[in-house]
Amino acid sequence: MSVVTIKTADELALMRNAGRLLASVFTMLDAQPLAGMTTLAVNDLVERFITDDLAARPASKGQYGFAYVLNCSINQVVCHGVPDADTTIRDGDIINLDITLEKDGFIADSSKTYLVGAVPPAARRLVAITEQAMWKGIRQVRPGARLGDIGAAIERHAKINGYSVVRDFCGHGIGREMHEGPEVLHFGRPGTGPVLREGMTFTIEPMLNQGSRKVVTRGDGWTVETADGKLSAQFEHTVAVTATGVEVLTLRPGEVAR
Repeated sequence: MSVVTIKTADELALMRNAGRLLASVFTMLDAQPLAGMTTLAVNDLVERFITDDLAARPASKGQYGFAYVLNCSINQVVCHGVPDADTTIRDGDIINLDITLEKDGFIADSSKTYLVGAVPPAARRLVAITEQAMWKGIRQVRPGARLGDIGAAIERHAKINGYSVVRDFCGHGIGREMHEGPEVLHFGRPGTGPVLREGMTFTIEPMLNQGSRKVVTRGDGWTVETADGKLSAQFEHTVAVTATGVEVLTLRPGEVAR
C-alpha cells in the first residue's frame, strides 16, 4: 500500500463516474426495509444491482479471497462482517454496509451505517457522531495540508463526545487498485505526516466505539468485533484532493457535506 498515485484529469473523471455509480447503490439500499432481511440477501441484492443495473464490477468479490460483494457489520461488529443466510437484520440494529465498485478500471469505496427501525438513543448518537467525525476529517483535505490533520480532527471529535477511535484499521489510497498509498489514520497530531497533493485519491473511514478501542477477530478470519461487546459504527467516503480543497467522489444524491 506504499505507492501513492497522482491521478490525471482523465483518471479522476473515471473515478468520479465509479463514485457516482457506487453512490447509486446506497440510494437503492436506502429504499430497502433491511429489517427481516438476511445479510446474504442484502449481499445478493447489491451484487445484482451492480452487475445488472450498473454494468459494473463489485470490486470486493474475490479480493484477498473474500467471497462476497460487501461487508455487513451489525452492532458490536466493527468491520469486515461476512454475509450469511443465518443472520437476520432486526429492528433496533445498527448495520454498516461497506461496498466497493469498479468501472472502467477504477475503484470507488464507501460505507454507511444504517439505523434499522426503532434504534435506541445511545446507538443513534454513536452513529451520528461517527458520521460527523468522518466529515470533520474530510474538511481537512486540501493541497498543502498533512495526513495527520485528518486523523487529529476525527480523534478530537470522537474524544470530546466520549467515544474511542479504532486504530487497527485505516483509510487508504485508491484508484486502479483497491488499496494504494497513503495509509490514512483516523487519529494523530495535526501538522504531521505526508503533505497532501492535488490528484491524490483516498478513503476516509473512521470506526468509533462506545467503549474501548480494542478489537478482536472472530474465528472466520474476517469479522472484527469490539473486545468489550459495545457498539461500533463507521462511515466512509472516497475523496480527491483538488486544486482548492476536496471533492467527495462517492457523495450520494441529496447528501450534504457537513
